[in-house]
Amino acid sequence: MASRAAREESSNETLAEDPSKKGDIDLLREDFERLADRTQTLLTEKLLLENEVTQLSKRASRLEEDLRHLKSPPLVVGNVQDIVDDRAIVKSSNGTVFLVTYNPRLEASTLVPGARVTLNQDTLSIIEVLNDGWDPLVAASEIIEKPDVEFSMLGGLDKQISSLKEAAELPLTNPEAFERFGIDPPRGVLLSGPPGNGKTMLAKALANSTKATFLGIVGSELAQKYIGEGGRLVRELFDMARERSPSIIFIDEIDAIGSKRLDSTTSGDREVHRTLMQLLSEMDGFSSSEGISVIAATNRMELLDKALLRPGRFDRIISISSPDKDGVKDILEIHTAKVPLAKDVDLGKIAKNCEGFSGAEIKAVVTEAAMSAISSGGKQVSRSDFEEGVARILKERTSATKTNPDALYQ
Repeated sequence: MASRAAREESSNETLAEDPSKKGDIDLLREDFERLADRTQTLLTEKLLLENEVTQLSKRASRLEEDLRHLKSPPLVVGNVQDIVDDRAIVKSSNGTVFLVTYNPRLEASTLVPGARVTLNQDTLSIIEVLNDGWDPLVAASEIIEKPDVEFSMLGGLDKQISSLKEAAELPLTNPEAFERFGIDPPRGVLLSGPPGNGKTMLAKALANSTKATFLGIVGSELAQKYIGEGGRLVRELFDMARERSPSIIFIDEIDAIGSKRLDSTTSGDREVHRTLMQLLSEMDGFSSSEGISVIAATNRMELLDKALLRPGRFDRIISISSPDKDGVKDILEIHTAKVPLAKDVDLGKIAKNCEGFSGAEIKAVVTEAAMSAISSGGKQVSRSDFEEGVARILKERTSATKTNPDALYQ
């Protein structure tokens, strides 16, 4: 202790004798402090860089996994035909039938005839069972959100509405009555008539009023390019209808697949005929169609095949023609319910001027009259506005009958 104190005392005496050495020590101390701060900064940057490297490594691993999935060979889609011991008979998407093995970890309850599965491209063994067995077109046909069209919004169709309810709703809501009388309920209803008179509106109103599952599809969507695809869509459509019965299938523009079968040599016509034959089989074949009503619409009745029109398929044909005088007035009242009308408007007289108009044309008259009132700055639709609307629709009808192509642009 004594020697240490002596050294400190000697050092202090030396610094006191040479003040420049004290300045050097202060500079060294400042350099040391700067180096310490720099070291701490470098350590912090090192930790940040190590963390960033870890994140980039994880991202690179995910990208490598995605790349591996993208490079993996595609799976073949097929349908199970039957189960034989520990193997399955499947039909691939190209139509070939194979006897293959399947993943033992798959649940046996899911491997049933008709199930859609994925097959390994090389071994064709079953990899997994697809949950959604319906074609996207068929799955999208179910109308989940009911249309906002009601029967009360249709004018001049009281008889047609009554007939449609009797043929389409009654077999689904009261099937016991048909059993009690010993008769089979109607299988299908065909709505025929010129365009614009409410065929599709009737189907929408039925979808709104019924508690049954409503499946709507356009006939042209069932006409597919490849052989057998149209028939498969029809088969799946009816299978889903049976699974969710009671149900109503609505096929709009059925003449797209239901035209008369002729001796045609084109493959496209033959494929349409196959689709038609599948529809005929589903409507009146060996498979059960209880709890299913089929409604179709067409404006080309003369094109339909006779096999569709016989009893047992479309048992009831509902003709929807242009509305009569009373029907025209009813339609005008429906479409002008929310339109501010002037006192000089007499819907009865306007109805006389609209005789022979379709329901769509009558709606167009109201629309044109309202647009005329808006253009002139009026707050109500007057009689002159309706007269202008009727004149404009009459002009368009006259132009549509011309053979001059210029009429298309008037």
